[in-house]
Order: sequence, then C-alpha cells, then structure tokens
Amino acid sequence: MIDQSNPMTWQAFKRTLEQNPDLHLQFEYEAGKFVDHSFHITEIKQAPIVSVDCGGVMNSWTEVIVQLWEPTVKEAEHSMFVSKALKIVSLVEKSLPLNPNAVVKIEFGNSKFDTRQMYPGEFVADGQHLTVNLVPDFTQCKALSRNQTCGPDASGASCCGPEIDKQELELIEADGAVCKPGSGCC
Repeated sequence: MIDQSNPMTWQAFKRTLEQNPDLHLQFEYEAGKFVDHSFHITEIKQAPIVSVDCGGVMNSWTEVIVQLWEPTVKEAEHSMFVSKALKIVSLVEKSLPLNPNAVVKIEFGNSKFDTRQMYPGEFVADGQHLTVNLVPDFTQCKALSRNQTCGPDASGASCCGPEIDKQELELIEADGAVCKPGSGCC
C-alpha cells in the first residue's frame, strides 16, 4: 500500500517493471476492476509543480504521469507485456529525461470510471501477470504535516490566511440617522 507521506518515485516504479519484463502488465483501478488487457500507454508526461500552501510556504515537486487508454473495440489478442511498456519508457526517455525522484501517477478512465490520476500502490506478480493496484489520489494540508495548525491557533491567526479585521457595521436610516448595534434602535 502507498505511504501517503512518501509516494512511489519514478525510479522505484521503473525498477519494479525492469524486474518483471516477461509478465503481462495489468492495472487494478478498483477492487476487482481492471483496465482492459488491450490498453495502450498513450503518453508519459512530466509535470513540475510549484505551489504555495495555506501557511504561505512554497512547495515544489515533479510528477511523472503515465496515461492509459482502453480502445473502444477491445483487441482480444493484444496484451501489454512489461517489456513493451519498458520500450515505450525508453522511447520517451530519449526525448524527455524523466526525473528519477518524481512522484508517479497513473492516469486512467473509461465509460464506467471517471478519468483520474492515481498512485501505484502494491505490485503483485503471480507468474503470469504483474498487477499494479492503483490507489486514489488524496488531498493534504502541508501545514499539518509540518506540525502547524490548519485553522485558527490560540492567537486567532490561521495558516489559511491572515485574520481579517472585522469592521462594525453602521445602519443608516432613511432620514439619515445612524443606528449602531447595541444602541436599541435596531
């Protein structure tokens, strides 16, 4: 299973593939639901991410996203061997050197499963197949991971932005008289 604080790197993902070149590659996107064996790897993307979190801290990392596609007409005799996936990786890396420390995500969707990016979790090799169990992406509060608060602390300050000064409202009646809260006129 994936450790949410330490997702799989491209280097670890690729190494696992290299250890199992003669197996059929399959992906399990939900319990008991597999990407059709006739899938294609349509592209491999590398995305540098730069963000500023709710505590005002800048973060950066890189993701390598492997996109899978199921053809509308299933190809009964087609099955992706791990060795074929590695040939595609090699072709990609000739043009785009992939960061070995990048976080790996698998992008997939079909008519019954909305397209999303998922993490490779457990790898299961059974002698014929190398199955990659996919784990849903997750959100996180980086301030909490730094042992800071997410929300107001004891002083009223919030990691999610500065405390906004509240101004007392004044209601002006039609004749121009000012009515202040607590004065009894409201």
